[in-house]
Amino acid sequence: MSTPTKAPAITPFLWFDGTAEEAADFYVSIFPNSRKVGELRNTGDAPGPKGGILTISFELSGLRFTGLNGGPQHTFNEAVSFVVQCDNQEEIDYYWSKLLEGGGSPIACGWLKDKYGLRWQITPTRIGELLRSSKAMQAMMQMTKFDIAELERAAAS
Repeated sequence: MSTPTKAPAITPFLWFDGTAEEAADFYVSIFPNSRKVGELRNTGDAPGPKGGILTISFELSGLRFTGLNGGPQHTFNEAVSFVVQCDNQEEIDYYWSKLLEGGGSPIACGWLKDKYGLRWQITPTRIGELLRSSKAMQAMMQMTKFDIAELERAAAS
């Protein structure tokens, strides 16, 4: 078997219960360099309303996603999350608050669940470096939203 010479396009494909377009609008409003790219409407041959959005393609910070209005059969869970790497506390605070709007819930250690059930990790860009310290790891385990200054203090002690 030969190795492909061209890298394949890999696109996260997200299953929603009728809220794919609403979710795309929500995410596009939060992330810079984001936009809706295209849509496929239901011809009546698929489940859901004829003429309604079947799939919607959108980019978040240049990364392509596709949302499917697939129905209630499948829901998001903790097995998949998206990491948002933040350079400073202001960015962490921004993404944390925006992704929690409308009914999201904080989890732990920088994780949250948005109102659509999708999991996000809002982390400092330097998280790998900071967590080399046992004390910083212990501090992180007590956090819900990351506090970069506290992680840095713990890492320096």
